[in-house]
Amino acid sequence: MEVETEQSLVELGNINGVFGIQGWVKVFSHTSPRVQITDYRVWLVMRNGQYQEYRVLRGREQGKAIVAQLEGLDDRNAAEAMIGSTVFVRSDQLDALGEGEYYWSQLIGLSVVNEQGVDLGSVDWLFETGNNDVMVVQGDKERFIPYIRDNFVKDVDLDARRILVDWDPDF
Repeated sequence: MEVETEQSLVELGNINGVFGIQGWVKVFSHTSPRVQITDYRVWLVMRNGQYQEYRVLRGREQGKAIVAQLEGLDDRNAAEAMIGSTVFVRSDQLDALGEGEYYWSQLIGLSVVNEQGVDLGSVDWLFETGNNDVMVVQGDKERFIPYIRDNFVKDVDLDARRILVDWDPDF
């Protein structure tokens, strides 16, 4: 399948296991709440460098896991072949955000510079702590910078692909 552009896709998770014998897959979800990944009815799944579109028939929480049934995956063997695949949706499937709000996927890869102009690296990934999100910045060393607007995060400029932070480079 031909995909418009990489920029029009948003990564939502990964297929990391199988559930049962009828082709259900386990999904590690980046959405919040995690089960929300199953609300997107069409996934673009990248496997071996190729995208394939799948319709989500059903999805739910199963214990601590998220499981989904995808159209065309009818048995455990087909589901096992999907392990390690990455789940994307088209950006036009996402809800519009308010001013100053961003999806994590928009922040990953942005350069991070402090107010003194020191390049700290780029956002590798983010995670939740319960109180706030944390950016993991890879540069000359790995830094964990709390994503707290107006405190540590001073400005996000998607066009310039840069995040301005109030952060000591020695931390």
